[in-house]
Amino acid sequence: MGIERQRQRLISLSHLNDPATTSVFPGDPPFELETVATVEKDGYYLRFVREGEHTGTHWGAPGHFNAGEALADELDLGNLFLPAVRIDVRERCARDADYQVTTDDIRSWEERHGRIPDESMVIIWTGWDARWGTAAYANLDADGVVHQPGFALETVRWLADTGRIGHRGGTGTDTFGPDVGIDRGYAVSRLVYQRHRVSLEILANLAALPPTGAHILCGGTLNRAGSGSTALIYGILPPR
Repeated sequence: MGIERQRQRLISLSHLNDPATTSVFPGDPPFELETVATVEKDGYYLRFVREGEHTGTHWGAPGHFNAGEALADELDLGNLFLPAVRIDVRERCARDADYQVTTDDIRSWEERHGRIPDESMVIIWTGWDARWGTAAYANLDADGVVHQPGFALETVRWLADTGRIGHRGGTGTDTFGPDVGIDRGYAVSRLVYQRHRVSLEILANLAALPPTGAHILCGGTLNRAGSGSTALIYGILPPR
């Protein structure tokens, strides 16, 4: 087998960070890009970026919801490089925007693909990535409530207790976060972020991520005491 065929492949799992198309979670700071220097006037081009740490595709650190847990600058690299599985729940979510992914959904996936490796990033593909840049992404009702699918609380508890996300794994999704949109108490997020687990949110291009066999690698800025980071998140695919 030649060297080229043995090489792992990279894909981007991040949306383009563009104020014109970025859906911002209700109540988060607005996203703005301001040009503060131009080549013609200043000899170089530079923009000032204003956004929350969880704007666009991003990862969240355990301290985002749990006081005393690790913040962005306290994680080690192993927390941001994990085996990944992708679970396709698009059909269920298309029928019910408030769908909660169940342990039966996970077990059904495992019947086809095998047990999820310990300390994995468990990513659900809800189909919301295709809604990016439109009002259908936030899917607000008349009262301003977000309607997006997510994990059921008992599902995340099972994933943690059985070692599938274990101590340093986590959950990923193409929606605003792992909770269903109607849960403003963020019960799933609070559980996910316990004991060093991380959360990947607003993922893109999940059609290119295989159900199993890939890894994720998270970039982003490590802000001092950060709650997370807007990031270019890579999928590292096995050689063909």
